[in-house]
Amino acid sequence: MSKAKGTALITGASSGIGAVYADRLAKRGFDLVLVARDGARMEALAARLLGETHVTIEIIPADLTVDVDVARIEQRLAAGDVTLLINNAGMSLNGSLLENGPAELGRIIALNVTAPTLLAAAAAKTFVAKGEGAIVNIASVLALAPELFDGVYSGTKAFLLNLSQAMAGQLADKGVYTQAVLPGATRTEIWERSGKDVDAFPADMVMDVDDLVDAALVGFDRRESVTIPPLADEAEWRALQQARLALTPKLSKRAVAARYREPAVA
Repeated sequence: MSKAKGTALITGASSGIGAVYADRLAKRGFDLVLVARDGARMEALAARLLGETHVTIEIIPADLTVDVDVARIEQRLAAGDVTLLINNAGMSLNGSLLENGPAELGRIIALNVTAPTLLAAAAAKTFVAKGEGAIVNIASVLALAPELFDGVYSGTKAFLLNLSQAMAGQLADKGVYTQAVLPGATRTEIWERSGKDVDAFPADMVMDVDDLVDAALVGFDRRESVTIPPLADEAEWRALQQARLALTPKLSKRAVAARYREPAVA
């Protein structure tokens, strides 16, 4: 099969959402650069996809909580042949803010915030120079509902949503498309790795990972800036966005709002 689509670099590609993206994009004709810690699982995935699609697949074992490994992937993006970045690698905490120490908190921030930011920046610079490219950041519906879960995890996903929306607004006219994907509860290994039981949720609340990625790719094809696969009524998302944008011009003023000039009640 000749290359028709370009090359997609996928982080967290050894399992779950990343592995399904690899499958779907290979079948669309993308060559792949797979990035994850587990080289053996990526080799097995690559072997299957090569037999099914005959695309070119490069494997880069890397731990994106390690600075030198992130730098290697930044350099790979700077090479110029990648046309699509799937910023998928991420983790959840075992326990809450109160049960985790500096090492655990530093690790989730490194993987969920620092690494995707650096990789998005590296990809964006390359794509802007070429005048084309696409970046997909895997966030979460918890970016919109921080009260429902651990605030550290949801905070990292809110960061990715914020980053994605800013990039979408600032880079579209430079030929770069940015999509934030907001999954709800999705059946992947992230639950077991963080000591949680996905089966504790009602069955109708947990999406299959294949369905999640297929829906995300529908949003990608439609060039949505934000894709929320579980949300049935798009008008509800548009209303939230319109309310937020209406608030924007009111958020920075020289004068203190009158409601803060009232004397405190004793």
